[in-house]
Amino acid sequence: MKAVVLAGGKGTRLAPFTKILPKPLIPIGDMPILEVLLRQMERYDVDEVVLTVGHLAELLCAFFQDGKRFGLNIRYSLEDHPLGTAGPLSLIKGLDETFLVTNGDVLTNLCFGDLIEYHHSKGAIATIAAHSRDVRVDLGVIISNSDFDITDYIEKPVYHFYVSMGIYVFEPRIMDYIPYNQYLDLPDLVLKCIRAGEKVASFPFDGYWMDLGRIDDYERAVEDFEKLKPEILGEKYCHAEKPLGSSALLQNYKMD
Repeated sequence: MKAVVLAGGKGTRLAPFTKILPKPLIPIGDMPILEVLLRQMERYDVDEVVLTVGHLAELLCAFFQDGKRFGLNIRYSLEDHPLGTAGPLSLIKGLDETFLVTNGDVLTNLCFGDLIEYHHSKGAIATIAAHSRDVRVDLGVIISNSDFDITDYIEKPVYHFYVSMGIYVFEPRIMDYIPYNQYLDLPDLVLKCIRAGEKVASFPFDGYWMDLGRIDDYERAVEDFEKLKPEILGEKYCHAEKPLGSSALLQNYKMD
């Protein structure tokens, strides 16, 4: 199975770390977050991965190379101008069967096999992995009508949402909705499909998931990873060869 990893962003919310490293190379424990994700994919029969790269692309290419060390065939798609989160897919050839798309900075114990099986059972053009989140408003929320008369007053309400985990399964025909080499974000792509009458499914997941977009989430993920490592990676990777560290990364980069 093929997978596309969106790894071209600048990761501005994790600055200053991302001034010198692309966000997918930010370490979680003894390996970069993207290495964790790639090792998970290999567990679930992904054999080919395309990394869409842009910001500090040379470091990603130097570290992951052709992917053989991870049991994968890795190739790269370089965007020479920002294309959003869906636009880079238009540059990739060979997406002619069901494929996986993920952000490059997701830490989760999601079983990709379950997600893919669910996607096929739904007969959808796209399936989005979804995680439950409660959002608390630490203020009194006033509800009023058009004349600004108060009709309700809710003290510090908690709202429940399902949010995208940044993990998707797509059918090849979704490419018909992505213009070549033009800017397009994934939410806009999903809305285009829905408006065209296509079926888009969600896969509710109540396990562990963390998006590494903010410093506090990243620090929490580092702590969680040590406890969840066998579950996320499988036992064989917990005793495998020592992952390349930052010094080895820099050495590889200088050699290329």
